[in-house]
Parts: sequence; structure tokens; C-alpha cells
Amino acid sequence: MSIWWSLHLRREAASVPLARRFLLGTMETAGVDPDISFDLSVALSEACANAVEHGGDRTALGESGDSGYGHPAADSGQYRVTAYLDGEKCRIEVSDSGPGFPARRALRPAAHSVQNSQNSQNSQHSQQSQHPQQSQHPQQPLPPQGAEAESGRGLDLIQQLSDHVQFGNRPGHGAVVRFDKVLKWREGALLTA
Repeated sequence: MSIWWSLHLRREAASVPLARRFLLGTMETAGVDPDISFDLSVALSEACANAVEHGGDRTALGESGDSGYGHPAADSGQYRVTAYLDGEKCRIEVSDSGPGFPARRALRPAAHSVQNSQNSQNSQHSQQSQHPQQSQHPQQPLPPQGAEAESGRGLDLIQQLSDHVQFGNRPGHGAVVRFDKVLKWREGALLTA
């Protein structure tokens, strides 16, 4: 047995706890371990807060020959949350209709991947110095400075609480945050691996 649901929410602060409670209720009913449920609900709250804050600034392009001024996209007041729970893991996707992530954020690997790849980078260092143009690891963004230092902390938290994370853009349609976590179950859970 698996559970799948999708919510279309307004970009309002009140939608964040609604999505979080919906996920927590689903996971409690299914029998997911409370610690895993908590981690995923915090990650979901951060992804939703990001969609509420940044997810509707995109404008639709006008007719050809337009002077570049657009009007708000028809879906700029909404975002979508989709969750899949199966016997092994929970996958969550939050998508909005905003301008999307800057290219450097979209390429940033998950925190777990960074730690695992640092060991392999050390062993590949001699190979990379011989072929510097063929690096297999995306360039890491520089740490933000000044006012930007607080921006992106929620996305970093999602990376810390999840097993796999992907930040992406849907061309012309906004940003997408996808993350998943392997599930642990309570005794007698409805969905077990």
C-alpha cells in the first residue's frame, strides 16, 4: 500500500502550517516513526515558506513587440505540494510559479552528497590536476555576504533533514524543491517495507 496526495495552496503564510499538519497526519496514520515525521515536516515547512515568500514574482510575457513589461502570471498566487509515501521512503515536491532559483542554487548538491564527495575528491585530486577541465563535481557557490547571509538558510535546513534533495527550475513555470527520506516505522504500521 502507498499514499499519494497533492495540495494546491495559496501563497499565504497560513498555508504553511496547513501543509505541515496534513503531512504529519498522513505519516502518523500510516505509522511512520515520529522522529522521521518531524524531520520531514520541518523540511516541508521550509520549502512551503520559500514558495510563499518567493514563489509568485514571475511575470508573464506580453505580446511580441511588448516593451518588456509583463503582468503577473495567472498562477502566481498559488503553489503545489505533492507527497508520496510508500514502504521505503517519503518523497515530497513543492513547486511554485515564481522566477525560480538562481543557477548556482539549482546546481548545489545536497549536504550529504558534499560530505561523501569530499573523500572521493581527495582521491581524485591528482587526476583532476592532470585534467582540470574535466571536473566531475559542480562548483560550490561562495558563502553569501551581508544581507544575503540569511537568505537560503531554509533550503540548507531541507538539505540537512533529508536524504536526497534537488533544487530545480521549470522553465517559465517557477522553482521546484524535491526531497526524500528513508522511512522508519512504528510497530504495527499500516505501510511497512
